Amino acid sequence: MESRLSLGLIGLGRIGRVYGAYLVNRVPNARLVAVADRKPGLAESFAREYGIPKWYQSHQDLLSDNAVDAVAIVTPTSTHREVVIHAAGAGKAIFCEKPISNSLAEAAEVLRVVESSRAFLQMGFQRRFDAGYVAAKKKIEEGVIGNPVLLLSTSRDPFPPPLEFCDPRVSGGLIVDMGIHDFDVARMYMGEVKTVHAVGGALAYAEMKSVGDIDNAIINMVFESAAIGAVHLSRNAVFGYDIRAEIWGTKGSLLVGYYRQTPILVMTREGITHDAVPYFMERFESAYLTQIQDFVDNVLQGRQPSITGADAVAALRISIAATASQHEKRPIEVRNVEVKGGQPITAR
Repeated sequence: MESRLSLGLIGLGRIGRVYGAYLVNRVPNARLVAVADRKPGLAESFAREYGIPKWYQSHQDLLSDNAVDAVAIVTPTSTHREVVIHAAGAGKAIFCEKPISNSLAEAAEVLRVVESSRAFLQMGFQRRFDAGYVAAKKKIEEGVIGNPVLLLSTSRDPFPPPLEFCDPRVSGGLIVDMGIHDFDVARMYMGEVKTVHAVGGALAYAEMKSVGDIDNAIINMVFESAAIGAVHLSRNAVFGYDIRAEIWGTKGSLLVGYYRQTPILVMTREGITHDAVPYFMERFESAYLTQIQDFVDNVLQGRQPSITGADAVAALRISIAATASQHEKRPIEVRNVEVKGGQPITAR
């Protein structure tokens, strides 16, 4: 295989544009040869801005381009099934942003197609490439904190996304769209989740109720190892973007994340103050870059995906179980979340 990987980028929303800029300017062994977005004129505009030779409005047209060896899929979650299956059928190596789907049935179909076609699929969960989360994983593996017994994971946005995005039919809702990162981290540090019990509500933004979503949730977890954990999700951390984790073990603990963005304290008679992390790109810029670089390296070097489709489905199953728990107001065993008639159900 060539020393540089020829890629197509599908989806030029906020994160798609970030990946596109990285692939052009900051991933030396990648060559972005084509982009696609269904919004008229967007792909052409981006391509001209970054000197990309080809652009398409249809992802199928991009996938038919023989100059494209691999694709990065950064489209809305509701389209992931279709685009990933088409990419697998076209013989492309695939990077797909989380979640793999909002539906376990669709996710299972994607895995079947990927496995039968032997396509390379790597999923995007950028926290696994953040320096702090990576260092914590290494410390745990080295036995620094002994046996992990408790995980606390926090995800708080400074403001809510547009109401139409909050609609669970579009994003999966707060627990799926936001919490899936925390559940992926939970599996990385603590192993498989056995049961979840979620509570939540539209407490800060009443308009969330109009689309059937919530803005705050707490999800308690019991792991297969008998360790315990809790995830806190919020859309009203008005001071800034707050992403942290605590892992408590039998010999010590680890704290990942930070409040202060700029290393300066302002100290006056009125008190001591500092700034806060503004939003996700300021917090995870390096992680997004490392993640897409890792995908390119894995494809070129013939390595296995760092985050598999099975990892994505496992995190989705926990998310759906937690969402069902919040609606049904009871604990739910993750393994009992099944799909019948295209809808998730839970066995009592």
